[in-house]
This record gives sequence, structure tokens and C-alpha cells, in this order.
Amino acid sequence: MPLKHGQKFYCQLLLDRNRYELVEQLAVREGKRVTAYLRDMVYAALEKAVPGSEYRAAEAADHAAWADSVKRRVQGRMRTKQPEAGSNIDS
Repeated sequence: MPLKHGQKFYCQLLLDRNRYELVEQLAVREGKRVTAYLRDMVYAALEKAVPGSEYRAAEAADHAAWADSVKRRVQGRMRTKQPEAGSNIDS
């Protein structure tokens, strides 16, 4: 069962050694971490496996969720930088 990690899901993937090493070599050539390379491979395979409109809708929803997450993070940081109401900085 995958674990929730923010807006993403964390799942464990076990690969046999020799095929993992092939993936690792490809990732190095691309200048990516193995996990990022594997994620890109999964998304590419998923895009081929489901109807295009369904994939694009899921991709758009994921991008919207990411943008909302970034927006909330920025708003939270801005709130922590604002001086507290009633505090006197000059004292």
C-alpha cells in the first residue's frame, strides 16, 4: 500500500540488480537521479497506456495541485515574516 507524501504517493519498487544498473547508467547519462529517471519512465509508459485526454487531465490536475501547494507555502512564509500585531520593533 503506498504511503501519502504531501500531494504525492510514495511506493517502493524492487528491481533486480542488473536491470537496476542499466537504469542507473541511463540516469547518469541524463544527469538525473535514478528515482527521477524512473518516475519519468513510469509517466511516459502511463501516457502510452491510457487515452491521451485522460492522461492530460490527470497531468493538469497534478500541476494545479503543485501550483496550489507552492502558493500556500509562499503565503505561509509571508505570514511568518510579518511583524506581530502590536509589537514594537523600535523598543
